[in-house]
Amino acid sequence: MTSIARITLDDHAEWLDLWNGYLTFYEARLDDATTAATFARLIDGRSDIHGAIARDSNGATVGIVHWLTHPATWTTTDYCYLEDLFVAPDVRGGGIGRALIEHVRAWAEQNRSAKVYWSQRNRTPRHERSMTGSHRTPA
Repeated sequence: MTSIARITLDDHAEWLDLWNGYLTFYEARLDDATTAATFARLIDGRSDIHGAIARDSNGATVGIVHWLTHPATWTTTDYCYLEDLFVAPDVRGGGIGRALIEHVRAWAEQNRSAKVYWSQRNRTPRHERSMTGSHRTPA
């Protein structure tokens, strides 16, 4: 069973392992200051950037997701942008990515975002099917 919770200060080391895996997957490099600022914003309850971490039934971290909201011209409420999604390579295909997306969708619905959307660089046809799209939240 996968559990998903808001990222906290206590999650730093495990988040950093997954974050570095995410950056490696996308062949990206960030300086340490940007990574530190990103984590600080994720755990700051006043920030517009949010994050959650997924754990398996043994408590091991298996995925992360980050999202933010912003005003939109086509609605009177915000849109929710799912910016980063990463699942540990050894557990991919087990529904963790979908569970993280659903976590963001539920958060967006609770916070009255008109739409959740994302755009990821895709590596395989399977990723293209599962990682690109949007979801409108109920009015």
